[in-house]
Amino acid sequence: MQTVTDQRHILTVSELTSQIKSQLETRFPFVWITGEISNFRVPVSGHFYFSLKDSRSQINAVMFRGQNTQLKFDPEDGMQINGIGRISLYEPRGTYQIILEYMEPSGVGALQVAFEQLKQKLSSEGLFNDEHKQPIPFLPRKICVITSLTGSVIHDIIRVLNRRFTNIPLEIIPAKVQGDNAEKELIAAIQLLNQRGDADVAILARGGGSLEDLQPFNTEGLAREIFASKIPIISAVGHETDYTLADFVADLRVPTPSAAAEVVAPMKINLERQCLDSQKKLVISFSNYLRFQKTYLREFSKRLVDPRKRIQDLRLRTDDLNSRLIRACRQDIRQRRERLLWRLEKLQTFSPTARLPQLKYKHEQLHDNLLSSLLNYIKDRKSNLRENLSKITALSPMGILERGYSITRSLPDAQLVRNAESVTIGDRLQILLGNGSLEAQVTGRMSDKH
Repeated sequence: MQTVTDQRHILTVSELTSQIKSQLETRFPFVWITGEISNFRVPVSGHFYFSLKDSRSQINAVMFRGQNTQLKFDPEDGMQINGIGRISLYEPRGTYQIILEYMEPSGVGALQVAFEQLKQKLSSEGLFNDEHKQPIPFLPRKICVITSLTGSVIHDIIRVLNRRFTNIPLEIIPAKVQGDNAEKELIAAIQLLNQRGDADVAILARGGGSLEDLQPFNTEGLAREIFASKIPIISAVGHETDYTLADFVADLRVPTPSAAAEVVAPMKINLERQCLDSQKKLVISFSNYLRFQKTYLREFSKRLVDPRKRIQDLRLRTDDLNSRLIRACRQDIRQRRERLLWRLEKLQTFSPTARLPQLKYKHEQLHDNLLSSLLNYIKDRKSNLRENLSKITALSPMGILERGYSITRSLPDAQLVRNAESVTIGDRLQILLGNGSLEAQVTGRMSDKH
């Protein structure tokens, strides 16, 4: 008989969790959800992990790196978002979560949020600071316009330039200003502008539009390219109320393309009028200067001394100076001759020729003294040598042996025999004499004990 316990179907924790996960993913394949982000974190994997909450509940959320790289804004704690995702269950912990595929800020467009965040980032890096702005030349030798050839912008610029300064050099670099690849074409146009380097100023222009239409001018890549440009760039994007990142980073921002043409080219007729006025002022100033110089020359001529009289005075002065120079030279020569004679007398007094006999006699005395001292020194050394030799001979072992003494050594180790107890009967001995040596054998021994 089966018990009640045997009839129960017992599930493991893993089996139950797997069934719940299957039910959740089947019941909620994709759902739209809204909530506030909290506990937002990004580990080294690049995935987004956070919680979505409202006033009563919260749910764990994750957005993998493949999807979050497509976002136009940076999520952060406290941001209200709308998103679409699928419900799933994280089996190791048994917690359910939503895996988001897309999300956008709630109540504010993603493009506007991305614009504000990128604007704050570039501003913190200093790309908008005035110290980086290049001055716009007053009268450029060549103007470059980067815009689309199909719009009315280029025609407005050309019309204004022709009105203000006819025949001013103008180059147009065509580029898309809206839609796909617009950012790449705008960046390539600025790079081409700097590679050529023959323009003094450039106008980046397009008409107004929505935030989506102006998106190519709100990209980080274009902003950094404008900042890196060596040629000043005027941003003429949109109407007066439209601001883009290109406006903030450009060297000058104007509200419309026509205003850019007004700024970049002065009125030619005004410059011609200024040139004529300056020419007249220059002629008047130069005429007045010449008149003043002529008057000054006449007044100066009246005070000028007759050159012939001046020459006579200089001639007399020259003769006087010449006489004084001759007297001074003669006096100097006389003094130098007297000093020379005095030095010659002293030189003769101390002449080496006069002192040579005395020095020769002294040299001979020193030679004799040195020779006598050297002979005495050698005699003393020989006497000392003979004395030391006799002492060495007297103390030499061979000298002692010649006086009748002998030295006894044991054989075969040649050890000195100092007492009778160091040998035994039958040992062989060597006896060293003053002339030759003897070999003997011990047949008996006596010790002298006091």
